[in-house]
Amino acid sequence: MHERNPSRRRPRPLVALGLAFSSLVGLIASGVSAAPATATRQMIAAADPRAAQAGLDTLRAGGSAVDAAIAAALVLALVEPQSSGIGGGAFLLHFDARSKEINAYDGRETAPAAATADMFVNPDGKSKSFFDAVVGGLSVGTPGLLRLFELVHAKHGRLPWDRLFVAAIALAEGGFVVSPRLESSIVADKALPTFADTRLYFFTPDGLPRKAGTRLSNQPLADVLAYVARDGANAFYSGAIAADIVSAVATAPRNPGRLAYSDLTTYRAIAREPVCGSYRTYRVCGMPPPSSGGIAVLQILRLLERFEINRLPPSSIESVHLIAEAHRLAFADRARFLGDPDVVPVPVAELLDPVYLQGRSALIQPRRSLGRASAGVLPERRGELFAPAEAGEIPSTSHLSVIDADGNAVAMTASIEGGFGAKLMVRGFLLNNQLTDFAFQAAEGDRTVANAVGPRKRPLSSMAPTLVFDNQGRLRLAAGSQGGSRIIPFVTKLTIGVLDWNLDVQAAIDLPHFVNRNGATELEADTPIAVLKGGLEALGHEVTVHAIDSGQQGLAVTPSGIEGGADRRREGVAVGD
Repeated sequence: MHERNPSRRRPRPLVALGLAFSSLVGLIASGVSAAPATATRQMIAAADPRAAQAGLDTLRAGGSAVDAAIAAALVLALVEPQSSGIGGGAFLLHFDARSKEINAYDGRETAPAAATADMFVNPDGKSKSFFDAVVGGLSVGTPGLLRLFELVHAKHGRLPWDRLFVAAIALAEGGFVVSPRLESSIVADKALPTFADTRLYFFTPDGLPRKAGTRLSNQPLADVLAYVARDGANAFYSGAIAADIVSAVATAPRNPGRLAYSDLTTYRAIAREPVCGSYRTYRVCGMPPPSSGGIAVLQILRLLERFEINRLPPSSIESVHLIAEAHRLAFADRARFLGDPDVVPVPVAELLDPVYLQGRSALIQPRRSLGRASAGVLPERRGELFAPAEAGEIPSTSHLSVIDADGNAVAMTASIEGGFGAKLMVRGFLLNNQLTDFAFQAAEGDRTVANAVGPRKRPLSSMAPTLVFDNQGRLRLAAGSQGGSRIIPFVTKLTIGVLDWNLDVQAAIDLPHFVNRNGATELEADTPIAVLKGGLEALGHEVTVHAIDSGQQGLAVTPSGIEGGADRRREGVAVGD
């Protein structure tokens, strides 16, 4: 159990990773928690030190939280290309400290207009295997990241648009040092050499993966970023760059896709209403559909409200059992009811209705697992036309959290879906494989699947950027994670760690992982929590123990300033002034 140090730490401008990444993972496994980064004015937590520094430099230049998020995300596109980039999309929550407004922005990829419900079904009527569908053009959706950035910068930016591209362009032209994580990702991805441009970038002429510590430049990406810096997002969504994207998708030697030029020229990012609800004395806000993250995180928290979680040790069998049972119930509803709200009727209010959640919470028994959960029966029977369905979601994503000197905050999760996306590279950037986030089958019997593929439809996501406020409306936490569908349990654990267990944000991130996606309860291997396997099985859980990767980045506002935490399972840092 990690306890908050009652003595307040002096603010320091930077927390550096002083140990090898493997050593840091070892510290997490042993239960040793690091101190959080601290600041008094402004801070950013991101998955790579170079991206975090670009964000901090932007804040120091007078930039807003949105400005810093954009600058950092563009650097991540270069130095962490396996996780996010301009060929993908993102969800972003923004808090305006002056107006107290909370805004949600949807930069999710869309299916091509030519998409059909059976596009991932083989001629024999059987669905493609997930990994067969990922590689090539068929899985590529219309990228949304740069349109999202254009939208939020127009509303919340402070620095000139082109200023936000300077750090990423300089690194792309001058070269960046390949990190251990990038090297290990290249080595692990057997499909990465499939296409020539991708192979030439990530492998040496001898066919060997780029080694950690070597310098890699990317002039084609620098050129694309320079065009967008000068001419705005239209430089990406029309003209030669858009034409090259369409050509790469349509002529992919494996799984050619259906993306058309008009899919790019007509793409729009969307401002949506955030999903907000109470949890104990707090207000928790997340992304609405087409992300399932906001609803699922809120459901899990509300299902647990009747239990005194704060009195249970974080890694105890009692707390793990109760929280995992709440995971089950939320994932059962997620699989049945959630999809693109512009295409299917998503019953958001009904799923968060207090009476409905009270009934669902009553299914959680302290001494016995309920086993595989069924989706609930909604008060007005909305959504009962839908059949439950799962979709593959690979944990390659990146989250960053920012608080600026005026108290404005951003929680943003960006992704190209799987590691290195569809493995297709265009002008130095990778294209996403987000269409494999759709369910591959469109129906079960006579019932439609809410998350079935459809033209211009946005696939369901688990990304869960989260903002938490106290009962006076003051910002308390900005957080999120990578991890595919495990994002939802990761963010819930972090939130409970800070709000219920009174941990600092770094200690909450360092807690061992446990996840239940309405199946087996997964425990993070080589951590203190792994010893719970037998006890959970005695309660009726099916249990697996294995490595669980994540990328949590969080900022907590305290009476002394800002505390920052970054997931030591990756290479992230929190930096601030």
